[in-house]
Amino acid sequence: MPAPSFPRAKWSIAALFCFLGFQYGTWVSRLPALKARLDLGAGEVGLLLMVCGAGAAASFPLVAVLMRRLGSRRLSLASALCLVAVLAALSAVPNYPLTLLAVCADGVAVGCLNVAMNAQGAALEKAYDRTAMSQLHATFSAGLLAAALLTSGVTTLTASVPAHFAVAGALLLLLLAGARSGLLTRTDPEAPGEPKPNRRWTRPSWTTLLLGCAMAFGTITEGAMNDWSTLYLKDVVDASASVAPLGIAVVSVMMLLARLRADRWRSRWGDGRVVRAGSAVAAAGLALALLTGGLVPALLGFACVGLGAAAVTPCVYVAAAGHGSDALALVAAMGTTGLLAGPALIGFVASTTSLTLGMATVAASALTVTLTAFRIPWTDRTPAPTAGTPLPDRENAQAVTWTSRPDSA
Repeated sequence: MPAPSFPRAKWSIAALFCFLGFQYGTWVSRLPALKARLDLGAGEVGLLLMVCGAGAAASFPLVAVLMRRLGSRRLSLASALCLVAVLAALSAVPNYPLTLLAVCADGVAVGCLNVAMNAQGAALEKAYDRTAMSQLHATFSAGLLAAALLTSGVTTLTASVPAHFAVAGALLLLLLAGARSGLLTRTDPEAPGEPKPNRRWTRPSWTTLLLGCAMAFGTITEGAMNDWSTLYLKDVVDASASVAPLGIAVVSVMMLLARLRADRWRSRWGDGRVVRAGSAVAAAGLALALLTGGLVPALLGFACVGLGAAAVTPCVYVAAAGHGSDALALVAAMGTTGLLAGPALIGFVASTTSLTLGMATVAASALTVTLTAFRIPWTDRTPAPTAGTPLPDRENAQAVTWTSRPDSA
């Protein structure tokens, strides 16, 4: 079969990112309805979300095996179908234990799709020598937005969760069908002529651990703003109930806009410089806002976080994919761990000291990403003479000779 063009492959992979954001946004937006139907308390809802995240974090060993056996294309399609099945299950589960089982399965499937689609994105950049990962991550945010809009529209017509999830599931299947033909078949990072990689799990390298550290603290920085920015504006800055949610809005809008532009920054300055500069902007901006106090400085500081953190995780995913599927799976799992541990860590600091110091932990996390990024041997990929042209065979979409040189500080 002929290789897909770069735009065709890019939009197909973007559909996977949009799929994940749309599926997650769909069921999370109906948590109040699920809570009422199953008569759950706040603690039980919290455990539900924790089980979902724990399933994603614990999926690392399974993902590593499946990536080696199935490849990223088949794993993407299989895990996406599982996520559609989870929506169907959540619309009909009769009790809380089965709901916990369903969301745990959702977390595992999310972990699989997260690794597989990022492997596809990294392979796309290598195969065509063009940056795309930041824009792909932006489509995840677009999927969340689309899910929120659909929820708003459906709930004006009917309160039925099964009807809502049936519509969402049909849209997800259409999205997956459109993506299927344009996905890359092979995403192995090795060059032609090299021996096949060991199919057993190997101990992660020092570089992989550094990438995992950058991912974990990057996701703490990114995720904590969604959990704590509103409370900070309300409790510390004394913002009104209508103004406090602007913290999340500012971070989200800046992050989306930055991700739409970040691939150009990566092409011009390299991934290492973008990560170091971006995380430094996030750390400095938030720290100055906390020291200054007040509503306007806080919103400006939150905007710096959205701007600076936007390209961190896309760049780290690309770098991890260059070290193989095991490295990518481990780094993704550490990112999920950061999402889980970050809000709890900030809550612990805030409960023992103050919320201002808790938010300072976010700035410290961004600074940690900067310091870690100086230790990571980032590479600039230089393609062989034919790498920029359409590849002759989708099965050999990764049969491109690549050389790398360290990205200077």
